[in-house]
Amino acid sequence: MTEPLALYFHDHLAGAAFATDVVESLGKKHSGKPLGKFAAELLVEIETDRETLLTLAERLSITSSPLKDLSAWLGEKVSRIKLSSQEADSFGTFEALEILQVGIHGKWALWHALNVVALIDVRLQGIDFAQLAGRAEHQEALVDQWRLEEARTAFPCHP
Repeated sequence: MTEPLALYFHDHLAGAAFATDVVESLGKKHSGKPLGKFAAELLVEIETDRETLLTLAERLSITSSPLKDLSAWLGEKVSRIKLSSQEADSFGTFEALEILQVGIHGKWALWHALNVVALIDVRLQGIDFAQLAGRAEHQEALVDQWRLEEARTAFPCHP
């Protein structure tokens, strides 16, 4: 039986891979625009967070899960088709930002949970989970600003 902490890490690593793909897609779709620049900056932070998660997984002797990796890859491809096939371009972008915001909130919850677990699991000690949670909170707030801005054009007023 797999350790619950390993299952938890696999889920979040799959989510990080999914988020990376979504942000890369947003960056390409909005290249040369402010949202594309934001996506490029956010991608660096998401990749840094993913590396932190991979380092922790290694410390915990958690190996990758091909099934979780495949499901994240497939999920991203399906969502990319769905988001790019929207008639209204801004609606697809709005949905991508909303999916991303939900994922970042999950990352925030991960860092908080690991902060609690670190009190009883020495393998997790020495990591500033509060700082990581703060960065996730900041990322979520920025994505929400873009999401709400996109809502203005994704849902046009009909008199």
